[in-house]
Amino acid sequence: MAVVTQREFGLFIDGEAVEPASGEVRELTEPATGAPLAKAAMAGEADVDRAIEAARAALEGLWGKTPPNERSRLLHALADAIVANRKELTELETRNVGKAVSSVKGEVAVSAENFRWYASAIASIAGRTTPIGGSILAYTLKEPVGVAAQIVPWNYPIMMAAWKLAPALAAGCTVVLKPDPATPLTVLRLAELAAEVGIPAGVVNIVPGDGPTTGSYLVRHPGVDKVAFTGSTATGSEIMRLCAEPVKRLSLELGGKSPNLVFADANLADAVPSSVYAIYYAAGQSCDARSRVLVERSLYDEFVNSFSETAARMKVGDPLDAETQMGSLISQAHRDKVHGLVETGRKEGAEVVTGGEPTDGDGAFYPPTVLAGVENRMAVAQEEIFGPVVTVIPFEDEAEAVRIANDVKYGLTATVWTSDPGRGHRLARQIKSGVIGINLPNTAFPGLPFGGYKQSGFGREGSLETIEMYLETKTIFVSTGGKPVNPWGL
Repeated sequence: MAVVTQREFGLFIDGEAVEPASGEVRELTEPATGAPLAKAAMAGEADVDRAIEAARAALEGLWGKTPPNERSRLLHALADAIVANRKELTELETRNVGKAVSSVKGEVAVSAENFRWYASAIASIAGRTTPIGGSILAYTLKEPVGVAAQIVPWNYPIMMAAWKLAPALAAGCTVVLKPDPATPLTVLRLAELAAEVGIPAGVVNIVPGDGPTTGSYLVRHPGVDKVAFTGSTATGSEIMRLCAEPVKRLSLELGGKSPNLVFADANLADAVPSSVYAIYYAAGQSCDARSRVLVERSLYDEFVNSFSETAARMKVGDPLDAETQMGSLISQAHRDKVHGLVETGRKEGAEVVTGGEPTDGDGAFYPPTVLAGVENRMAVAQEEIFGPVVTVIPFEDEAEAVRIANDVKYGLTATVWTSDPGRGHRLARQIKSGVIGINLPNTAFPGLPFGGYKQSGFGREGSLETIEMYLETKTIFVSTGGKPVNPWGL
């Protein structure tokens, strides 16, 4: 791969890169090496005002007059542009986030497919007529909710931006999107591509900035009609509070502490490597990471040994190396937080089978870590560590497995490993999670709803349900002639 040259990224407002009103520019470094990567402008309140004004003007102007088939064509064109620039986007994301390039390639590809799926799904946006009888015609219309504020996290910048932007644009909304200030680069590049393929100025606006300042102001802004957030449960709770008084439309995709249930009749040749993948594929920095592995007691020791040996063999290192299976964490500070929770686990009585110590060197690396002998009440089994740390917990039977699986405040994803199809479907009904896999670790695919129960949030991503979150339904009654309706008989 060619090295991405350092460049300065401005904000993206009203179809072009612009300087921030405050002049604030942040130096970004590669988390895997600490080397300088790029400079990125940071937005303040004045920039948010400007972005929302541009989004409103586009909504009431050219974009609001763009017919559905043209919106579809533009989303397909943006998908094509992502594919055409996939090498640049993949390298930029890999260096900005620190994840293994083998994972990022897939995320860039999925981003393109997400735009393609919603480009096709635009055809499903339709009202309906309802027979009432007499001289009344009644029908409904679907209209865009308006200007959408979208906030995406640092762990999947381009994919999360695609998940948010595509349904909003399909519905006819305009967007002001705030990426995390540490990882804005591919999102800004995506906005440039959107302009290059002809999406009108003001439709997509990107304002990187800190959450408590820029993010809070964006959410509270009276010019915003709908808020969509992906991130921590604590921040989601605060956003709910900010949206409560003005009663803004809101969707939240929040944290997880997802279970991976392995029964004694499971095919270990599949269950072990897939369970390793399900926690470590993004260095554990994923809301859907299956970070609690629940294992039937008769299989427990064998599984722990096999899982730990597989995890210890993983290639951890240079994210740009195609052979690397796990890259670095997002920052040294985050690595310290992850290690602090591992130390808490040790104090609670968990056994560190492999890993458990920060890697030497400049990068923010942490090894795949396995904690055995864990009880579900422990902090390491309840708190979202958001790192390459798995807890392995024994259970006796189906009932206990379900009880432990549901005994957390989250309910995002789950996986069940068993050779008994009936058991798989029984547990899928009993586990309180929004996405459940039976004998496979996948959790998301374009067109299928992704989202959680309980404190994992509400609303769904990646599906027709998502478009509905960006639409208003209007009911219209029409007299078709004849004697006027006089319900009071006056």
